[in-house]
Amino acid sequence: MKLEKYRYIVVEGPIGVGKTSLAQRLAGHLNSALLLEKPAENPFLEKFYSDIPRYALPAQLFFLFQRATQVQSLAQLDMFAQATVSDFLLDKDQLFAGLTLSDAEHDLYQQIYRHLKPQAPQPDLVIYLQASPNTLVERIKRRGSSFEKNISEDYLWRLAETYTRFFYQFESAPVMIVNSENLNFVDNSEDFDLLLQQIEQMRGSREYFNRG
Repeated sequence: MKLEKYRYIVVEGPIGVGKTSLAQRLAGHLNSALLLEKPAENPFLEKFYSDIPRYALPAQLFFLFQRATQVQSLAQLDMFAQATVSDFLLDKDQLFAGLTLSDAEHDLYQQIYRHLKPQAPQPDLVIYLQASPNTLVERIKRRGSSFEKNISEDYLWRLAETYTRFFYQFESAPVMIVNSENLNFVDNSEDFDLLLQQIEQMRGSREYFNRG
């Protein structure tokens, strides 16, 4: 199946939803470049999940600097030569900042964000993966990441709701909204092929894929 018109695809969604795994499989299928988040490099992340008020600002600023550097490198790529698949959208930094920072911290963060935000190409397609907070909890437990062990269920509920609001208003690129509750894109080739078919058949700026 051919998806040549999509030169820059972003897979997004809350923690534990499977965006990195899908991005990796898509990149392999398309023989494209792969641009991934690097959460393990954030020295504040594990502490953040244990004490959000104390570590939200340094954790968020680390991610902002990291992602801005990655997006700057993306802007220099020749996407006509090779497509790119990524597992993060720089705009979603605002989502996390609004969720975790105090008012004063958020004001400071916004000043830094406006100063730092690089000019980056908009995605040709965003695949937004959804799952219930209960499912996210189970998936996080299964993968056993050390820096995610202290994530609270309350935080995941708030994060999932914030993602829903964010993408409800998102109009910068076409969005395929995928309910991933009953889908396994890594181990089930049929699920992956169905997703590719849905993408091929997209006609509007917003489509939904839900396998009951």
